[in-house]
Amino acid sequence: MKRREFIKAFAGSVAVASPLAARAEQMHRVGMLVNGPETDALMMARVAAFGKTLHELGWTSENLRIDIRYGADNDELREKAKELVEFAPDVVLAMAPPSVFALRKVSRTVPIVFAAVTDPVGLGIVQDLARPGGNATGFLTAEFGFGAKWLELLKEIAPSLRNVVVVTDVDNQSAAAQFAAIQSVAPSMGVEVRLLTLNDNASIERGITDFARSGSGGLIALRLSEVIAQRQLIIKLAAQHRLPAIYPLRIFATDGGLISYGPDTVDQFRRAASYVDRILKGEKPADLPVQAPTKYELVINLKTAKALGLTVPPSVLARADEVIE
Repeated sequence: MKRREFIKAFAGSVAVASPLAARAEQMHRVGMLVNGPETDALMMARVAAFGKTLHELGWTSENLRIDIRYGADNDELREKAKELVEFAPDVVLAMAPPSVFALRKVSRTVPIVFAAVTDPVGLGIVQDLARPGGNATGFLTAEFGFGAKWLELLKEIAPSLRNVVVVTDVDNQSAAAQFAAIQSVAPSMGVEVRLLTLNDNASIERGITDFARSGSGGLIALRLSEVIAQRQLIIKLAAQHRLPAIYPLRIFATDGGLISYGPDTVDQFRRAASYVDRILKGEKPADLPVQAPTKYELVINLKTAKALGLTVPPSVLARADEVIE
C-alpha cells in the first residue's frame, strides 16, 4: 500500500471493524487513545505524524492494524480505553495524561507509549526518567521552568505590562508547577499574576472581562489539555479585550493568538512512533528512557500584534521560528 493510502486508512480506523479481521492473528496491533475530538486540527496533525512515521519505518496495512479512539472527558476515555484493551494490542499510544490514566485503570500490563506528558514521575506514570520500570514510557512535553520564559517574552513584547492573568485548570496536577515558575520571576519584572480557573464558557468570559478592567494587563495560557481544548474561546477573548497573550503551543498562534512558545508536540508523535516500532520488535517500555523534547518553536502572529497596536521588537522577531504576517 502506498504511504498516502496507508495514512488515510490509519486516520479512518476509528470505529470500523477491519475486513481483514480473519487475518488479525498474523498482524501486529496498535491502539491509540486520543484525549480530544477527532476533528481538532492539532489532534489530526498528531495522528497523521504518527501514522506517517510508522509507514516510513516499514509498517503497512499488511502487517499492522491500528485502532484509534477519541475521548472528550475522563468517563469517555475510560470507556474507549476498555475497548482498546479488549483488542489485545501489542502497544497503545496515549495522548496526554488523561489517556494514560484511563488506560491504566483498565490494564497494568498493556505496553504504553505516551506523548504530551509534562511530569510522568510526579504523576506516578513512571518510576524514573532513565529507567521507567512498569509498562509505560514516552515523551515529555517540556520542563516546568518554561513558565518563566512565557512571562519574559510577554514582557518584551508589552513592556508596560503590570498585571497578568494565568489561565489554568486546578484539577490538572502539572498546573501548580507551571504557575509557580511564572510567580518566581514576576516580582523582578514588576508584574502581579493571578489565576483564572477554567470552568464553563460563561465563567471564562466573565473572568477575562473582569480582569481586563484592571488595565495594563496580559494573559498566559498554561500548557494543559483543558486549556488547549478551550483555545478558540481564550484567543477570541484576548483579542476582544486587547490583551497581549502568550500561549504554549504553535497552534494557538496559527489560530490567531499573539505569540506562542513551546515544544513541537507534533514532532513528539513522530518520535513516539519510533518507540512503538521498537516495542513491536521486542523491546520493553521499562527499558526505554523517557525523552525530553528536541524541538521548540517561537511563533509570532504579526497580524494580531498590529490589531493590538503592538510593535514586536526586532530582538524577538530575530528569535522567531515562524512569523505569521
